Amino acid sequence: MDIAMRSSSMENPAGSANMNSVLDSVDARTKLAGSNRMEILLFDLGTHETFGINVFKVREVSKTPNITRAPNMPGGVEGLISLRGNVIPVVSLSKVMGLKDAPGGLAQSMMVAEYSKRTLGFLVHGVDRIIRVEWDRVRAPEAVTSGAHAYITAITELADGKLVSIVDVEQIMANTFGEALVGQIDPIHEAHELNVFFVDDSSVARKKIIEVLDKLGVRHKHAQNGLEAWTRLSSMAAAAHQTGRSIADEVSLILVDAEMPEMDGYVLTKNIKSDSRFDGVPVVMHSSLSSEANRAMGKSVGVDAYVAKFDADALAETLRPLLLKSQRD
Repeated sequence: MDIAMRSSSMENPAGSANMNSVLDSVDARTKLAGSNRMEILLFDLGTHETFGINVFKVREVSKTPNITRAPNMPGGVEGLISLRGNVIPVVSLSKVMGLKDAPGGLAQSMMVAEYSKRTLGFLVHGVDRIIRVEWDRVRAPEAVTSGAHAYITAITELADGKLVSIVDVEQIMANTFGEALVGQIDPIHEAHELNVFFVDDSSVARKKIIEVLDKLGVRHKHAQNGLEAWTRLSSMAAAAHQTGRSIADEVSLILVDAEMPEMDGYVLTKNIKSDSRFDGVPVVMHSSLSSEANRAMGKSVGVDAYVAKFDADALAETLRPLLLKSQRD
């Protein structure tokens, strides 16, 4: 499938390329993560709007394959396909998002998205191109709780002024297949002395993180994007310094998402790790971008641990030893 890679001030000037050969090199492009930039695959759903998804979440793009219908599927799930020995569900994005003005009939293209150790096929009307965008040009949408825009996690603008709505795949997964359950988690002894500061732009992720932290018995504060987190952490560190205390007395651990509007988790981590006021405060990256390349990028900016979304047990067991260590210290 050939996609024109048109150049603009925000785009990656790569000429004409085969989409899947571009996607094959995603791991090699992970270096973008530390520069507060991301690459977005643009697509449309047959309406006047332009949508996008982070390239790191897309494994491949193809024409819509033959789909096996299956009974008792959730709304918007067209059926199942076999992809290299794995059976995966195929979701019509226009149906899930409730786009009433989207054209009928089967969508022309399928994006295979991989995140949180899960693989899904997303049916779309058409795939356009990949653009490169600065995270500080990505903003959170206005609060919407229903309709198509409830599935939008961020907004950015193209060079021609056209807006791109970035799809919240975590919200789509939760609404279509149900939220991941948080089971039994043993609390940490004297955990009320511990404080976790976490940041995530996904309301689904924030809810699940809070469930895990509550079960561990630790206190917590949060922010909804990287810039907000850094502003609040910097203010907390300044206030602690003025009173002769350490920020570690107020923050036992910082949990960061990788993808966030205005400042990504990699840049946030670099800021924290390069600021001596935060010495001794561990940073854990909690991301749906679970490839080895993303883990390596997290390590390169200094994260103390990297855990994939969303596995409540894995998150709890990643946090536990770091919190116990900070408790002893």
